[in-house]
Amino acid sequence: MDLQDQLKKLFPDHEPSNEPEAIEEQHHELFVQKEPMICKYEKRKGKPTTIISGYEGEDEDFKILAKEIKSKLAVGGSFKDGEIIIQGDYRDKIMKILQDKGFKTKRVGG
Repeated sequence: MDLQDQLKKLFPDHEPSNEPEAIEEQHHELFVQKEPMICKYEKRKGKPTTIISGYEGEDEDFKILAKEIKSKLAVGGSFKDGEIIIQGDYRDKIMKILQDKGFKTKRVGG
């Protein structure tokens, strides 16, 4: 007994449709805040890292932003405790990406 037979037993009046479902792609708008985002440089375990913090929007938006930055720079990184942590010193490039998106940035450290 396959899945179609099981479904017919559960829902005898249902007529299956062969039309594909229309999936709408929604363009996600990031929340652009008034306060500047902090872009700072730190050494963690002897390795350079760039840390972006100070985002006031949803965590999900910040994760999307982190993924976009990592893919544009082709570097590793993570999102942890409301901060984006990027491997390497990419402050200038990250600040340029954020400013192009309409964010205000503030450079901290070095």
